[in-house]
Amino acid sequence: MLVSLLKKFGLKFSLNDPRWGRGPQGDKQNQNGNQDGKRPSSDGPPDLEQLWRDFNTRLTRLLSGKKEGGGGGGGSDSGGGFTPDMRSAGVGAAVVAAIAAFLWLISGFFIVQEGQTAVVLTFGKYSHMTPAGFNWRWPSPIQSHEIVNVSSVRTVEVGYRGSAKNKQPQESLMLTDDENIIDIQFAVQYKLKDAAEWLFNNRDQEEVIKQVAESAIREIVGRSKMDFVLYEGREKVALDVSQLMQQILDRYKSGVQIANVTMQGVQPPEQVQTAFDDAVKAGQDRERQKNEGQAYANDVIPKARGAASRLLQEAEGYKSRVTSTAQGDASRFKQVLVEYQKAPAVTRDRIYLETMQQIFTSTTKVMVDAKAGNNLLYLPLDKLIAQSAGTDTVVKPAQSAQPATAPAVSAVDMLEAQRQRDIRSRDGRDRETR
Repeated sequence: MLVSLLKKFGLKFSLNDPRWGRGPQGDKQNQNGNQDGKRPSSDGPPDLEQLWRDFNTRLTRLLSGKKEGGGGGGGSDSGGGFTPDMRSAGVGAAVVAAIAAFLWLISGFFIVQEGQTAVVLTFGKYSHMTPAGFNWRWPSPIQSHEIVNVSSVRTVEVGYRGSAKNKQPQESLMLTDDENIIDIQFAVQYKLKDAAEWLFNNRDQEEVIKQVAESAIREIVGRSKMDFVLYEGREKVALDVSQLMQQILDRYKSGVQIANVTMQGVQPPEQVQTAFDDAVKAGQDRERQKNEGQAYANDVIPKARGAASRLLQEAEGYKSRVTSTAQGDASRFKQVLVEYQKAPAVTRDRIYLETMQQIFTSTTKVMVDAKAGNNLLYLPLDKLIAQSAGTDTVVKPAQSAQPATAPAVSAVDMLEAQRQRDIRSRDGRDRETR
């Protein structure tokens, strides 16, 4: 391609050309014979030494600024009749410069892989970022670029290296709110959200993240109790540390997005592990006994409250019953008093009958004094009542003439008749006395 370009501009570049590198004067000299004592050009191509000599001569004349034809006083110059072609030299220099510029420009092309981004710098200052794919920038020394992986998840370990057994006490030991020392190992996983901030706003990026993680965990643990951090609050501590780290890193403009904070180990220091285990067992026993006592209280207290409520209700019922009974008796006494004032004899007899009926209701044996023969009459009321009840439920005749049922039916009437006889005899005695 270069040879065809030179031919296009009128330059002949061929080692077989006997006139290459010589001007018209050289052609005349070759026609007149070998004036310099050199081998005629018609014998073959010039040797490499002659070519190199001609090239150096042309370059020297070009840089010195001398024109063709030599000085005005002599017919030939000191170069042995060499007359350089300035037009050819200029075209050759332009071609070489164009090729160099083309190679320089294509050196600015670069490829960015998927999940990466390139940060382009102009004279060492941030210019812009390029996405994944085939990109171009101005070649060096104008612009340069640096490729950053923004899709990978990076990890920083705090309190250990590699495994939880390889502890780093200067990072893992910290003080809680109740003035206890606790040993924590955790890992921080993060990704990059801004490659320019990641490159230019931090001198040592991983060290910054580790220091921010230590500061955040110590602040969160310093506000928490030891039991909370060891047991029920581990997930909350990790979440609080993640949020606090993100706030600090955003304030620093570090270009980092916290993905996760994982607790690898949370325990007391090894020097007090045995004593801590004993304290934990004692605490568990205390909680167990408290739970048992609470269960017993939950069983006894409701029963006692139920019994007390039952007694209160019974007392209220008894109070209401007694009060109502007393009020009823008083009201009945007032009503009886009114009736007694109207008819004293009838009311007195009625009260007597009711009283005797109440008495005989709870009495199974009655002894009656008959005045005629002064003999006691025995009345088995319970048997009479039972016999009367059996007769009523089984036989129930329209008109019963059996003498066995008569006493059962007329037991109360007999008492009433005896009472009437006593009254009449008492009245007769009263009249005789008068």
